[in-house]
Amino acid sequence: MRANVSGITADNNGDELSSLRPRLSDMPKSCVALVLMHLDPPEICKLARLNRAFRGASSAYFIWESKLPSNYQFIVDKVFGSSSKTNIVKYLSKKHLYARLCSPSPFDGGNKEMWLDKNTGGVCVSISSKALAITGIDDRRYWTHISTEESRFQSVAYLQQIWWFEVDGKFEFQFSVGTYSLFFRLQLGKPSKRLGRRVCKFEHVHGWDIKPVHFQLTTSDGQHAVSQCFLENPGHWAYYRVADFIVEDPSESTKIKFSLTQIDCTHTKGGLCVDSVLICPSNFEKSLLGHSCKRC
Repeated sequence: MRANVSGITADNNGDELSSLRPRLSDMPKSCVALVLMHLDPPEICKLARLNRAFRGASSAYFIWESKLPSNYQFIVDKVFGSSSKTNIVKYLSKKHLYARLCSPSPFDGGNKEMWLDKNTGGVCVSISSKALAITGIDDRRYWTHISTEESRFQSVAYLQQIWWFEVDGKFEFQFSVGTYSLFFRLQLGKPSKRLGRRVCKFEHVHGWDIKPVHFQLTTSDGQHAVSQCFLENPGHWAYYRVADFIVEDPSESTKIKFSLTQIDCTHTKGGLCVDSVLICPSNFEKSLLGHSCKRC
């Protein structure tokens, strides 16, 4: 009998023994899920393609619960609004809810959008120029709204010429704990298309090199910051950083007021596009905005 066993092993060139070695697919799903919980969402999705065990473990409730912001229920209610839509979202798995929230979701009449950064789950918010209080916006001698594919809202406010330039905004939201930055997305020059190609018109651009613009930010818990800089680089969109603010209590709403002004009436200024305001975690500055970010 012993000779027969050794003969089988030899005849199969070790295949019998190799079949007894543990494989990745033999790992319990609970163990795989515990490992996956410490990875970023894109890494989890890549490993889910390895085999059936990893694919099953990657959908574990507690993995995606840990990736969602602690106040995700507030975000769901804010973005989806009506109770019928909210109930639908409650029936989604946490993995599918995370994926849904990573896609930009409009709210407040479509003038604001919210999404989660897919790598970290950080909350990002964009506010359209139509949701801002702009001095003289209803007077066509000074301002016009122009349609453009260069804005996520498909429209920007364009300044032709004015003496008193002032843009104010306010926003209230339950942010997760962390440090956030607020930016204005601006461009000198009027975007358009000619024969299907992007062009930018500069005939109205003037006055921004004489005096700097001023930025201001205040929060409901007493934070206050001011900064100033010259607008530059005509024909290119840029994110001008206003300031940072800190959120320590995610259960409380943070009220933010911010402004962009150039109210020196000794000269006119014009040719500026105001697209939107962006609020995002401060450590996303390079990954989200790259070289288009301007620090004042």
